[in-house]
Amino acid sequence: MGISQYLKEIGRGKQGARPLAREQAADLFAQVLDGAVSDLEIGAFCIAMRVKGETPEEMCGFLDAAHARLNRVRAASGKPVVVLPSYNGARRLPALTPLLAGLVARRGLPVLIHGTATESSRVFVRDVLQALEIQAADQAPVLRDGQVAFVPTEVLCPGLKRLLDARRLIGLRNSGHSLVKLMNPVDGPAVIVSSYTHPEYAVSMGAVFELMGATALLLRGTEGEVVADARRLPQMDGFERGVRVALQEGRRGTLTELPGLPKEVDPETTAAYIRDVLQGRKPIPESMVLQVEHILRLASA
Repeated sequence: MGISQYLKEIGRGKQGARPLAREQAADLFAQVLDGAVSDLEIGAFCIAMRVKGETPEEMCGFLDAAHARLNRVRAASGKPVVVLPSYNGARRLPALTPLLAGLVARRGLPVLIHGTATESSRVFVRDVLQALEIQAADQAPVLRDGQVAFVPTEVLCPGLKRLLDARRLIGLRNSGHSLVKLMNPVDGPAVIVSSYTHPEYAVSMGAVFELMGATALLLRGTEGEVVADARRLPQMDGFERGVRVALQEGRRGTLTELPGLPKEVDPETTAAYIRDVLQGRKPIPESMVLQVEHILRLASA
């Protein structure tokens, strides 16, 4: 059937475009993920949604389609899996998503990091994990309590990886980049840790978690990564099966210097810092201490 009928609705510009119903959005995204559309149609979809913006109902439809096609991870014990999407990487600050994963894992929960490189100018978490001798999985694993696993996006869903890679040709982020920060790739209970870069996204992402009935932690992350910035204390909002709960008020002000935080962002330096923190040679940043406690609270709920 193709997606031309949907492109006619969403491709009329910011003022003229009409939102899709959740079922329509699911059908559109399913065809994109299944490779049933041409590269030209994928490009049109990416640009149209970039201009129009996704409604929460549309994003829920996209998630419905993605969830039906994911190769899902599960926990051997049945404990909640903490899900850390990682798609932005490091630019000026070290990519500390593996540190957050390690801090949560040593409290006994299984942790899944999923992601892929989406541009060439940053250091990505996969590189840091390799320096920590954590290799990427080639299939969706069964996680042990206290285990950290990295699963590339293409292992979870090849069609989603294809959509993310469209950025390299088009030069713009698309709906897939928003979706991966919201999706649940776990068969069983999970806590999704998600972040935003601009305040307006906190509203739309929160609405999606509510509609999806998700258990999640939402905060303003570090350069797009889901780690609380070590230089400040961001606001953190929780969702327990879709019900919003206030977890942490933000604190104004930013430290210009943080003792112990490396100035270099290369994988080896970042990995060495993470080892020092996990082994007690350097302190855990206060914001991350609180973030871990909030994740554990949501997992126990």
